[in-house]
Amino acid sequence: MTHGERSTDDSGTHIARVYNALLGGKDNYESDRAIADEFTAVAPEFTALAWDNRQFLMRASRFLAGEAGISQFLDFGACLPVGDSTHEVVQRLNRNASVVYIGMDPLVLAHGRALLADNDMTHIVDVNWLAPQNVLNDAAVCKYIDFEQPVAFCHVGTLMHVPDEYDPWDIMRELIDASAPGSYFAFAHLLDPGPGHELAELAARVQDVYLNSPMASGWFRPIDRITEMLPGLDLVEPGVVPLADWWPDGPRLKPVAPVQRLLVGAVGRKP
Repeated sequence: MTHGERSTDDSGTHIARVYNALLGGKDNYESDRAIADEFTAVAPEFTALAWDNRQFLMRASRFLAGEAGISQFLDFGACLPVGDSTHEVVQRLNRNASVVYIGMDPLVLAHGRALLADNDMTHIVDVNWLAPQNVLNDAAVCKYIDFEQPVAFCHVGTLMHVPDEYDPWDIMRELIDASAPGSYFAFAHLLDPGPGHELAELAARVQDVYLNSPMASGWFRPIDRITEMLPGLDLVEPGVVPLADWWPDGPRLKPVAPVQRLLVGAVGRKP
């Protein structure tokens, strides 16, 4: 299959390919598109939420490579390409910035390696990031990332797919503890607005799609549990907010849809 061709192989689903389908990409299967359709049936603006996730990562990357002066990036949960990618945004500002994508999906890894073959400063590595030490001690990662110097860690829309038993709080804590002072963390997660909130029913319906799909992952967590994933970090203003509200690129011409308020994020700096 050449890049850009739409696959019709109905061989299971994966969140990276469902995400690609929601963004209007071509690198997904019929089964992935069926799940994407389930999300938009529950919330027609769910594609806007997917784009919020993508665009937040791009804005955060631009801030980190530019204003914050970070030259090393670890992007967890590598996605299939749709529009700009982290390395393109970062390397426009600093051509010598090193970007390593951490992925586990075979299709993502195959595409990434093909697309990055001619970019000496960008690499994709197959590492099980659920155990941070796998990443911190991986020979390929350490070849391109110097953990003694500040690093931008991008965990955008990843840990919401990690169940409690894998302790996503400890995953973040280990990375923060191992990072050099001056490192930054870009982070996004699905928000449980709490019982009785006007968005509670919508959140429950979207989570049902996640958990009852073949992916069986996608957890909404309360705001206090989300902020607990960022221990010891100084949060860049405006703190933890819906992604559409984190330093948007321009004035908003239409209101944010209710479902877009259910994906929040922040950028934090290790003192």
